[in-house]
This record gives sequence, structure tokens and C-alpha cells, in this order.
Amino acid sequence: MCTCITYENGDFYFGRNLDLEYAFGEKVVITPRNYRFSFRELLDLEQHYAMIGMAAVHGNYPLYAEAVNEKGLGIAGLNFPGNAVYKDRMDQKKNVAPYELIPWILGQCATVEEAGKLLEEVNLLNIPFAAELPLAPLHWMIADRNSAIVVEAVEDGVHIYENKYGVLTNNPPFPYYQVHLSNYQNLMSRVPENRFAKDLELPVLGQGMGAIGLPGDFSPVSRFIKAAFLKWNSSTDQDELSNVGQFFHILDGVAMVKGSVVTEEGKYDITTYSCCVNAEKGIFYYKTYENNQIQEVRMHNEDLESKELRIFELMKEQKINRLN
Repeated sequence: MCTCITYENGDFYFGRNLDLEYAFGEKVVITPRNYRFSFRELLDLEQHYAMIGMAAVHGNYPLYAEAVNEKGLGIAGLNFPGNAVYKDRMDQKKNVAPYELIPWILGQCATVEEAGKLLEEVNLLNIPFAAELPLAPLHWMIADRNSAIVVEAVEDGVHIYENKYGVLTNNPPFPYYQVHLSNYQNLMSRVPENRFAKDLELPVLGQGMGAIGLPGDFSPVSRFIKAAFLKWNSSTDQDELSNVGQFFHILDGVAMVKGSVVTEEGKYDITTYSCCVNAEKGIFYYKTYENNQIQEVRMHNEDLESKELRIFELMKEQKINRLN
């Protein structure tokens, strides 16, 4: 369960809610240009674009949930259970393990167009990072300032879809959303007009009635519709603090509160963290479920010619600004 969005208001931003019933050892990780990325079936990347994102680090390898590179290209993997299908190795294909996809794309692509071309012959391998780390069933949103795509590996192969909404959640497959969103085109952020009957005087009983019918539950389809509505009706000042604050407000609109979603195993699904990246400046902002104070990590404040990962532990203890 996750929600990913893009946002442009002067600068371009990319980020997501990560909704899970457990933590996976996530940390903010900067991978500099000379860190050596090794792949199962492809040549190593000894030099590549630097990137920043949230990752679990195993064996000094960053398993990114999402990341943005120094060129402003972002990728996020979102849960896609029951639909994601990974295959055995195929000749004449670029065989990439799912956990390798983010560094493989971000390491060598500056734009969505370049990423799309690289993905044309990709095969996502049914190979986990390690026996104790099974593959997550995922699909991905890839975005830059100019466009976005969705990548889905399903039974009949890998499909790439244009994503003009700049939003992605989970199931069902993306073509459903391309049709379903049309069911909500009557919603508006303004005061509604009486279109029920022209001869009936129907009073407006309060603000927000133009969006009656906007989903409010936590299902993937409802989160997609609500996130798209909040994003495309967003209005804020065009400066960094306003943009970052607005980005998190949009994500808050589809975030999961502990107790509101219980899994089949009886565990609580929560928004474990939310992140927002100024993709063009390499500034990674995040907050966690336990600590809603926004934290900041700047990629370009680090040595990007290094060969070593730069890892930042999450600040999970709640911080309160006491005024007296």
C-alpha cells in the first residue's frame, strides 16, 4: 500500500507515502557517482549519476524503495501483489532483477525518455537479493519535470504506460485508472452549481460540497482519485518551504492512521514515512509516523565523487517545539 505523486510549482518535486505494517530498515542513502553497482546479468556500473533516496542497506548494497538522481529523474516502487510477475532469464533481453531496477535506471538515465528507451527490451528477473529477502511484487513510477511513465511486469510481459496524472498507488493494473478517473470529472474544488433541477432552489450548506463523492477510504483506487484531486487542485506560493509543505499536505490527505487499516494477519498498516524530493536540487525531505517534524538531507552537500555510500539514520523520535 503506497501513494506516489509528482508536483511542479516552479521547481519539480517527487515523493511518496510508504504504507506498511512493519519497518524494513529504511534509511536515507546517498549513492555517489563512483560507488560500484553490481548486477546479476548486466555489466557493473562503476561510474554513474549520483542518487538519493530511502533504502535498506544489505551487504553495503542500497535496496532503494524510491530515489532521485542528480539529473532530476525519480523512481518509486509500489506494492503490486497478485499482478506482478517476474520471469526467468531471457536471451536477447536486458535481464534486470527488480531490486536492481532503480539504480540501473537512475545510474544512466537523465530523463523519462531515456529511461523508456532503456526499458524497451527489459526482462525483470525472478531472482531475490538474498534467500532471506524475497522479492516484493512491485510496479514503478518514473518521472521527471516533463513526463511520467508506469512500468508493470505482468504475466504477458513488461508494459510501459504514459502517466499524465503524475500519481500512482497499487492494484489494479494502471490501464484501469486511465478509465476510472473519468467517473469523477464532475467533482470540483469550487462552490457547486445546482444541476439537479433548474427550478429547485437548493442551498449550499457548507464549503467543500463541490467535492461530494470524492473517495475517502484507504483502498488503492480511492487513494489514487483523492491524491489526483488534491494535486491537480493544489494552490500554494512558489517558494521552497511552501512547495514542500504543500507536497506533504497532499500526501497527508491519503495517509494511513494506525488502527484505520488492519491486515489479514491482524497488523496495523500505517504510513511509515512520507518523503518529498526537490528533484532538481537534490534535497530529500521526509517525516515518519512517529515524528512528523520534516527532516532534510542535501545530496550536493556530500562528496559525490566518493566510492562509499552516505547513510543517514531516520529521526523517529517525535520533536516538539516548546514555546514556554
